[in-house]
Amino acid sequence: MSFYDLPKEERVKLVAQINKQILTGIEKDKLSMLINFFSDEDTYIRKTGYLAIGKIYNQHKTLQAKIISILTELLKEEDAKIRQTCINAAGEIGMKDFKVVEWFFDTGLFDKHHSVRNAVIGSVKKMSEKNPKPVLIWAKKYLHHADKEVRREICHGIELRGRTHPQDILPLLKELQHDKTARVRNTLIHVIGQIAYKKGCLETVIADLNTWQDRALTDEAVEEIIDVYDRYKNFSILSQQQAIAYIDKHYRPKK
Repeated sequence: MSFYDLPKEERVKLVAQINKQILTGIEKDKLSMLINFFSDEDTYIRKTGYLAIGKIYNQHKTLQAKIISILTELLKEEDAKIRQTCINAAGEIGMKDFKVVEWFFDTGLFDKHHSVRNAVIGSVKKMSEKNPKPVLIWAKKYLHHADKEVRREICHGIELRGRTHPQDILPLLKELQHDKTARVRNTLIHVIGQIAYKKGCLETVIADLNTWQDRALTDEAVEEIIDVYDRYKNFSILSQQQAIAYIDKHYRPKK
């Protein structure tokens, strides 16, 4: 029976049980107790496992070094689910203490399995939202990496911070404007659209796009923004027509 097949009361009990067993595993250096949850077929069991790591790290300072040591060992495991959960656990820690887990993301970006690389994207999203300064400094060094997938993953990973603070990530996105790789370019346009529909964000995004050199790209980005205002009309601060009116008045890219 999967996690969400259980009644709510049973789920609460199971989470408490997993938290207790992971704490015991850390205290007694029993990796097998963590592997049992990190390798589970159920996504939500693995999620409970990596959330437990984050809580224990923050609540038990005397165990922090041991937790990093254990995660370091788990990142060597052959099972991609374990490495994926390990990266997600590092992401929970990195929301407050990025430097101690930075190397996990340097490693995970180049993992042979896509699920581990996707965990890096997800972790960068949550870390850059909660702990932006060191995470965005880290992300910047990969913006022009030779591997197009690394560039795309970094672009995608910083998106969430941009939904509330577009000014923080627009300088990084701007560096990608001349990237000719379709996957990177399409992700860049997607991210611009995603950061433009929250309160106060459209004005910031349009003002910044006016300073970009690649007019073809910014034109595509503006079309994506207009489409997003329709797709997310139930969440947007402006209607699509209001967004179009603002863009018509203020979008003046370089020629």
